[in-house]
Amino acid sequence: MFSLPAYLNKFVATSTLNMRNFFTTLLLVCSLTASAQFKVSLTAPQFSSGTAYLTYHWGKNLNIADSAEMNTNGVAVFKGDKSLPGGIYSVVFPGKRITADFFIDKEQTISITANDTLKLMDMLVAGSPENDLFKKYQQFTAEKGALLQRARSNYNTAKTKEDSLKHEATFTQLNKELSDYRNAIATEHPESMLASMLNAMKEPAILIKQPITREDSMANYRYYKEHYWDGITFMDDRVVRTPFFIPKFERYYREVMHQAPDSIIEDVDYKLLLARSAPELYKFMLNWLTDEYINPKYMGQDAIFVHLFNKYHSKGLTPWLNKKQMETITRRAYMQMSNLVGEKAANLNLVDSTGKLKPLYDVRGDYTVVVFWDPNCGHCKQEVPRIDSIYKASWKQKNVKLYAVLSDDHKKEWVNFIKKHELSEWTHVYQTKEMEEKEKAQKVAGFRQLYDVIQTPTIYLLDKEKRIVGKKLTLEQINDLLDVKWKNDNK
Repeated sequence: MFSLPAYLNKFVATSTLNMRNFFTTLLLVCSLTASAQFKVSLTAPQFSSGTAYLTYHWGKNLNIADSAEMNTNGVAVFKGDKSLPGGIYSVVFPGKRITADFFIDKEQTISITANDTLKLMDMLVAGSPENDLFKKYQQFTAEKGALLQRARSNYNTAKTKEDSLKHEATFTQLNKELSDYRNAIATEHPESMLASMLNAMKEPAILIKQPITREDSMANYRYYKEHYWDGITFMDDRVVRTPFFIPKFERYYREVMHQAPDSIIEDVDYKLLLARSAPELYKFMLNWLTDEYINPKYMGQDAIFVHLFNKYHSKGLTPWLNKKQMETITRRAYMQMSNLVGEKAANLNLVDSTGKLKPLYDVRGDYTVVVFWDPNCGHCKQEVPRIDSIYKASWKQKNVKLYAVLSDDHKKEWVNFIKKHELSEWTHVYQTKEMEEKEKAQKVAGFRQLYDVIQTPTIYLLDKEKRIVGKKLTLEQINDLLDVKWKNDNK
């Protein structure tokens, strides 16, 4: 079977406008930094009142750049004293249900005439050669698209193999004509917004169409990853204001890239270096990456966020962030940088219930499970006895030690819980008020910052040298991780 190519999707469409800004706190709307003016006039005679919006594409959403009231003649004017960054924009007609796409690039004075919103393909956009090229492209793809749909329909209903081959050949030829037309635009108008858009939409070809061995599959993956960004330079701001770049960017870091922190850090630094000459793209990328890895989905990827903080945020390279956002990023970075996977865990000099000092580094074991918990925490009440059970059944025989830290000031309940559940083989410690006050006076980090304890239970796994093997894991994940480590240790 075969399907229509992705680039046949129409760029002028009727849709419901999602007015919700999809950004998180850190994904800021790109600012308009140029000093020139813009003016976009919309004429739509069927509307004699209501609010129209000038919006721009940002991922799957439309974000508002300006709004204007329709007058009795069906005219609305959007204007501002700063130029608009290049990209794919949309006018949103009153009622917020119908949108029509057009390009804005160097030309900032544009007139749009939509005499019939049911026939947006006939919409006229004056003052912009970019949109003349875009309209020709739309007309060509609309014509070929209809023929492709017919060829596919004929293929699906074909009664004989001969007919199937004939319709498949027709479909292939039409696809080639579309591809040739698309490539011609990129060749003849290389600096155009449309060429940039079409290049950015390209998917890498499949290297080995019928992979047989694992090496074939790996070769396909390596080729795909190597050519994933062939159509994008990372030095063109216009690409960020399109409906396809952001999903492509997200997919790359979530699905295409190997998820090892070192690999991602190396890739991120290279792309951010390229984007330094495209400030809007650079801003988006750094914001998105910060937001993605400030609370990562995979253990160990907090190292990416700490790297971003050390190399970019702490060096003053994100001046668009406000004071509150920088405080949030800085606080989170300091909570994470002292407990990165693979690094040595901070020593804890805390005392047991009798007041005797019991440093973490004095605990001798092939592995140490460190548990931060509170006896009044409902989840802790369930998990701590379960940890003890698996410790006695399995971990103890393999020289695993347990070091448990009371996270809140509930000493009486803590002592009672330990006695009730017979947790006698653990090293139980807590921090006295005097110790906490001394820390604050000396302005040194306490265990909550050193181990990023923001909820309980928080569980770490340390190796013999007290390096962090795993962090913030469930009991089952700790057990699975220990099983893997034991198997590797025995090889």
